[in-house]
Amino acid sequence: MLKNYETVFIATPVLSDSQIKEAVKKYRDFITENGGEIVHEENWGLKKLAYPIQKKTTGFYNLIQFKANPEFVAKLDVQYRRDERVIRYLTFVMDKHAVEYAEKRRGNKNEQK
Repeated sequence: MLKNYETVFIATPVLSDSQIKEAVKKYRDFITENGGEIVHEENWGLKKLAYPIQKKTTGFYNLIQFKANPEFVAKLDVQYRRDERVIRYLTFVMDKHAVEYAEKRRGNKNEQK
């Protein structure tokens, strides 16, 4: 059974725009190639970190909401760990309330545009 997940990863700030897009595409493709379904995606851009990570004070934030099998998350973790472009990541299961909130938030953003 597919579950709803949300993953946020922070890419190192030394990357160019094309390298960032390539990293995001890699994870988007990895999710879909493993039977996942991407629900929503946001690029939050370059943001200041709360504390330095690997002597860096900023990073490129990306959010991907997707549906996948629970065993897929372990594979995604391995991919993040192997990728030197990713300095931090977090993937978690969304319960029904989180899914409703995310849909409502997306709806509000679309109305503002």
